[in-house]
Amino acid sequence: MSDGEIYFSNNYRDLCEQNGTGAGFQFEFSCARCYDTWRSAFRPYTAGRVTGWVDRAVSSAWGAFGRAGSEASSALGGIVGANWGPAKDNAFKDAVHDAAAHFNRCPRCTHYVCGRCWNAGQGLCLNCAPDTAAEVAAAAQRGLNDAASQSAYEAGSSRGAAYDVNRPTQLVCPQCRTETHGARFCPGCGYRLAQEDTCRSCNAQLPQGAAFCPDCGTRR
Repeated sequence: MSDGEIYFSNNYRDLCEQNGTGAGFQFEFSCARCYDTWRSAFRPYTAGRVTGWVDRAVSSAWGAFGRAGSEASSALGGIVGANWGPAKDNAFKDAVHDAAAHFNRCPRCTHYVCGRCWNAGQGLCLNCAPDTAAEVAAAAQRGLNDAASQSAYEAGSSRGAAYDVNRPTQLVCPQCRTETHGARFCPGCGYRLAQEDTCRSCNAQLPQGAAFCPDCGTRR
């Protein structure tokens, strides 16, 4: 690798500030598995602070310096800008070098992970080589959940066998529009639900809401 090359992953965030009193270099690296982060030490960028101070001085003394003051500030800003790139590259190289002590590159999935997500015995990340004890505990819990779900399903099946699927139901009361959830009487107005449409005695058509057959008088 030549001096001008920098090898790195995309698991970082640039926190650098070019101008002002907070000018400096800092980078934040994250684990590809747990997303915990590590930040490089802040490295001040002195030139960025200088240009911030000059800009404020030029602004406050605009009437005295006029155009010449503006040009001086622009010239200084150009110098600062020219120094920014190389200084940032050097800071980034150092940050990448320091981050290598906190992250491991998995040879199987090529992700960079922190020490807590690294299986040192296998030389792989915990996604590729999960911890055996953790996997056993998780499998045991899945087995417990599956067995309990199966027992609950069987209990529901037993109750379902006794459910009268042929009983007529109305899910919405035709009188007050309340949802009935299959009840025999409306919980909103007490209306008797799922009544027969024809008289069971004479088979005459029954009007909605009728309590007796209008033809033979049989109670509905």
